[in-house]
Amino acid sequence: MSATMKSIQVENVVASSDIGQELDLETLATDFPTADFNPDNFPGLVYRTQEPKAATLIFRSGKVVCTGANSVDDVTAALEHVFDELRDLSIEVADTPEIEIQNIVSSGDLEHVLNLNAIAIGLGLENVEYEPEQFPGLVYRLDDPNVVVLLFGSGKFVVTGGKHLEDAEDALNVVEEELSELGLLK
Repeated sequence: MSATMKSIQVENVVASSDIGQELDLETLATDFPTADFNPDNFPGLVYRTQEPKAATLIFRSGKVVCTGANSVDDVTAALEHVFDELRDLSIEVADTPEIEIQNIVSSGDLEHVLNLNAIAIGLGLENVEYEPEQFPGLVYRLDDPNVVVLLFGSGKFVVTGGKHLEDAEDALNVVEEELSELGLLK
């Protein structure tokens, strides 16, 4: 495994699930005193867990979204904690509700200074956005895997849009190969 691959770190995992019934968020807000519920600002109840650290957004429809976890295991554990809390309130929740990963955000370092102008030209404008006056990074949209890679002049990168942990590694393999072929990774 290359140093680049070793540098990949998961920053955020977003997953969704469904309780399967409508919820009374006003009552839930009183049952979960640490939860935030301000329907004038946001339509869901925000329930934070400390171990693992994550935030679960609970909506009236019964849909839930968990964000802020640093691994798939942590997002699963955070949602299981929320499901158990709901069961303790006599709210019927399936034994194992389906949890669907929506987005995994990873970051790392290519360990090379990058010439983003040359990369934008080399990769072509079809899949690249680079407007340094607006944003200091180059936005590279890949089809396989279907992710977005943000490249910065320092060599740092962010991969977003993945649904599997391997998506970041696969994306980095593509980026390193393309940049090497263009002679832009020295």
